[in-house]
Amino acid sequence: MPYVITEACINVKDKSCVDVCPVDCIYEGGDQLYIHPDECIDCGACEPECPVTAIFPEEDVPVQLKSFVEKNRVAFTSDNPPGRPTR
Repeated sequence: MPYVITEACINVKDKSCVDVCPVDCIYEGGDQLYIHPDECIDCGACEPECPVTAIFPEEDVPVQLKSFVEKNRVAFTSDNPPGRPTR
């Protein structure tokens, strides 16, 4: 199961998680960061680096945030997918 970035990242986009991702599977959208579900290797390096506790393993996303699992997947199939993060 891939990791998922949830609501706490919206308009924050700290990017500490980007620095530790060994496979560069974290992308930047207009309002938040996203983890590409097909590229994530489930290493978990990103989770403890998030200062706003926005990252969860997919199976551990809190019930009230489950919509972010689908939001994350759909982001990469949209007409305007997230791109590589800028620094």
